[in-house]
Amino acid sequence: MKFGLDVMGGDFAPEATIDGAILAQKALPPNDQIVLIGDEDIIRVLLAKKEADPDLFQIVNASQTIGMAEKPLKALASKPDSSLSVGFRLLKSRKIHAFASAGNSGATMVGAMYSVGSIAGVIRPTTTAHVPQENGDESIILDIGTNPDIKPDVLYQFAILGSIYAKNVLNIKNPRVGLLNIGEEEGKGNLLCQSAFQLMKDSKEFNFCGNVESRDLFKSKVDVIVCDGFTGNIVLKQIETIYQMLQKRNLLDDFFSRFNYENTGGSPVLGINSGVVIGHGISNALAIKNMILMSKEIVDAKLASKIRRALHKYTR
Repeated sequence: MKFGLDVMGGDFAPEATIDGAILAQKALPPNDQIVLIGDEDIIRVLLAKKEADPDLFQIVNASQTIGMAEKPLKALASKPDSSLSVGFRLLKSRKIHAFASAGNSGATMVGAMYSVGSIAGVIRPTTTAHVPQENGDESIILDIGTNPDIKPDVLYQFAILGSIYAKNVLNIKNPRVGLLNIGEEEGKGNLLCQSAFQLMKDSKEFNFCGNVESRDLFKSKVDVIVCDGFTGNIVLKQIETIYQMLQKRNLLDDFFSRFNYENTGGSPVLGINSGVVIGHGISNALAIKNMILMSKEIVDAKLASKIRRALHKYTR
């Protein structure tokens, strides 16, 4: 399999992305290959500097770079030879099996939608993040910022998408789904949560366990935490801030060390016709490595195909 990497994307690119690619290449099976997409001259210079064999990688030249602050649609249209644009063309033509970037997240999401598109029946693709649990397990939370304003039926579908991910990537046999809310009782919350609860409570498509409060996010009560992107983004950034504060004070233990975003590397986009992972803009080499390895997990799990089958009835 081939995994595309946007070498030019990220605050510390291209050096951090090359370092991460070298680490990932050592961790991948021999039959898998990383496709480095970016300025070929720069890529070759950095590989030589790191004493890495360029023949272990495939290098695809892209002469342009989309900056972190550029507007997604305009940037993709005006820079057809950017590392992001080239990467998505390779993904669309199936010359790579997945694509990962720590660059402009908005442009990455737009590029995914315009290249491979959303799976038939998916109302809105979503992004998810891993949430460490006190007992050593992992849960996921979705959405984490892609969809700040949504309707109850979208939350219901997030529960389906999250369950498929948890089952096939985290290997949880019957994932427990919880709706993030301000109370556990039915009838709690705003109109969005109240309406979503009514849709979810009798569902046969996932294992709904009711509302879950934010104080229980790390207590292994559920495996899939469903919320709108506005709420999810606040939660995710709070987790990142807790980690940074504890790290600064040398107070990290085994549990809080798992709050480090570098451990997972990125956020997979669920609900599209291929594998795309969006990395953190400040990704270092370890985060890039794990972002690439996450791409492999998604491909190995045949996630897009399983989502497609699950949502087939919505397209009839």
